[in-house]
Amino acid sequence: MREVQAREQWGSRAGFLLAAIGSAVGLGNIWRFPYVAYDNGGGAFLLPYLIALLTAGIPVLLFEYAIGHKFRGSPPRAFLRLSRPAAAIGWWQVAICFVIATYYAVIIAWAVRYVGFSVGQQWGDDTDAFFSDFIHQADEPGFSTNYVAGVAVPLIAVWAITLGVLAFGVRRGIETASKIFIPLLAVLFAILVVRALFLPGAAQGLDAFFTPDWSAITDGSVWVAAYGQIFFSLSVGFGIMITYSSYLRRRADLTGSALVAGFANSSFEILAGIGVFAALGFIAAQSGVAVNEVATSGIGLAFVAFPEIISQLTFGAGWFGLLFFGSLVVAGLTSLISIVQVIIAAVQDRTGMTRVPAVLIVGGATAAVSIALFPTEGGLFLLDVADHFINSYGIALAGLIALIVVVWLLRKLPVLQEHVDEISAIRLGRVWTLTLGVITPVVLGWMMIDTLRAEFAENYGGYSTGFLVIAGWGVAIGAVVVGVVLAMIPWRDVASDGPAVTPETGGGQAQTRKAEN
Repeated sequence: MREVQAREQWGSRAGFLLAAIGSAVGLGNIWRFPYVAYDNGGGAFLLPYLIALLTAGIPVLLFEYAIGHKFRGSPPRAFLRLSRPAAAIGWWQVAICFVIATYYAVIIAWAVRYVGFSVGQQWGDDTDAFFSDFIHQADEPGFSTNYVAGVAVPLIAVWAITLGVLAFGVRRGIETASKIFIPLLAVLFAILVVRALFLPGAAQGLDAFFTPDWSAITDGSVWVAAYGQIFFSLSVGFGIMITYSSYLRRRADLTGSALVAGFANSSFEILAGIGVFAALGFIAAQSGVAVNEVATSGIGLAFVAFPEIISQLTFGAGWFGLLFFGSLVVAGLTSLISIVQVIIAAVQDRTGMTRVPAVLIVGGATAAVSIALFPTEGGLFLLDVADHFINSYGIALAGLIALIVVVWLLRKLPVLQEHVDEISAIRLGRVWTLTLGVITPVVLGWMMIDTLRAEFAENYGGYSTGFLVIAGWGVAIGAVVVGVVLAMIPWRDVASDGPAVTPETGGGQAQTRKAEN
């Protein structure tokens, strides 16, 4: 049996928390949450959102912390130690991370270019046309080999930074970068929000964002939207928090860490909502229209609406652009680093490969696929479809299956609860069991049914069925197949550097091969 190296560890709890917060706070916090809140009752949405955070977000976050910390491994190794067949869930999550990493880096590359475009507002008067010209968007969806140098060059730079950070390891790489990036992001976005609040029309935007529509509270779709936002924004469901928690010391306050990370992420989302809608109120006032006519989310908000806002500023337009797109770059990088780390950790656990070779080979392969597929004239169409399907039928579905398998089939929740209670300041009660066993699976299951109903009623985005089958369903189903196939390969040293749970024992004590650092 090969020699297994001692597992890396975070240098401090603060380092772990900053890394976890950096993973959770990403592009979606800035461009998704504000519109979801506005579209689902405004200020009234904050109530179901807070309830979802307490009854699903933090409990699931703790669920993943417990698995990663108790079984000391990446998702495949941790699930394998729970039950051999469950390893497929871990590899499925690794495949999901691979897909997301390949296209997520491209959006960061766009933001890098827009940092430069902000100086002098090079996008001109038609920001929509400028974005399409910048990425050389094709007229029809499809796969293209026509590369766009303006996207490919910053994309290579994004991957160089990401892999450079990962090559230095958990403590000297990810933790150090998080200690720089997260305070920087907080400062950049705080300045951006303050500047946005003083824009003419900001009050109109904030009024639209916070005015409560209390009738929405009785709408089931609003509650589903709240749970969906919490689930997606906390980086749960695709193995990041399992991986990150596996690097914690044996004695770690998991409940305290989950509370801090969960509330920090939600606080940033609300701050993002304030900044975004203050800015949208400005553009609405300048255009003489209602806020609902300019409110949007996603790529349209970041690369079309915000450049238009910046162009209409009479003072400090360039600086406002630098702050906004700089925030996107930093938030994106911290999330991308965590996503790629899941893939690298899984390969290290499986092969015994050391850090630098794993980063160069595995990270390099991920970067190569990203650079080959997405900085092309058809890259935006491929990105849009892959993102929709891997989120809907990857992250959410993997999270649902993990809960069903661990809680209902294997009945290992008491084992995980005992582990958390043993080392944490706040003990878990029956509420945690109820939320993971009933509330979250029911909500996620309903989300799956509702999404599938919409999927079969009308082609997503108006794309052709053939393109959706290849770039959408093919990607989502392919991730599952990869997970199952990789799980079938024998893994000989499952018990090393952590406890193994086998069908024969049903449990197990921690087996420490080497002293902790």
